[in-house]
Amino acid sequence: MKTIASLLVVTGLALSMTVSVAHAQGSPVQLSLFNPVQIVPESNGISGLRLNLIYTKNTSMTGFDVGLVNQTTGSMVGVQWAAVGLVGGNFEGWQSGVVNITDGRFTGLQSAWIYNSTNHCKGLQIALVNTTETMEGIQIGLVNMIKKGGAFKIFPIVNWSF
Repeated sequence: MKTIASLLVVTGLALSMTVSVAHAQGSPVQLSLFNPVQIVPESNGISGLRLNLIYTKNTSMTGFDVGLVNQTTGSMVGVQWAAVGLVGGNFEGWQSGVVNITDGRFTGLQSAWIYNSTNHCKGLQIALVNTTETMEGIQIGLVNMIKKGGAFKIFPIVNWSF
């Protein structure tokens, strides 16, 4: 189990360091106490590292995102470790926390202590409660819901759709 966790961390960090030209927009570093007390305004994107103590908000994020409550109104590519992770657009990478909500298409690993939600998931969701409209992958948790096209609409322990 430690090997898998280590592999996920290394993969996530490698992904966060890979910033493509298409996503290379905005400031390389964001430091925030809470919005609007942050060095980069919420109307700008971040490509690099975003750290906060309470709450931060930006239009897009590419890289490594760590904090208590992290919000991106657009898309995110990379790793997000937050108690509450909120992404208004698409997400590619690893989103981990207590509660994760991605309004768009999610590709990768979404792991939470309590709740994961996304519009379309391509990958793996692990939490007590997992919800998605459509899925190409597996959900593992106490309650797993795939609203359209899943093996089951609601199922405990494991649910899937391919």
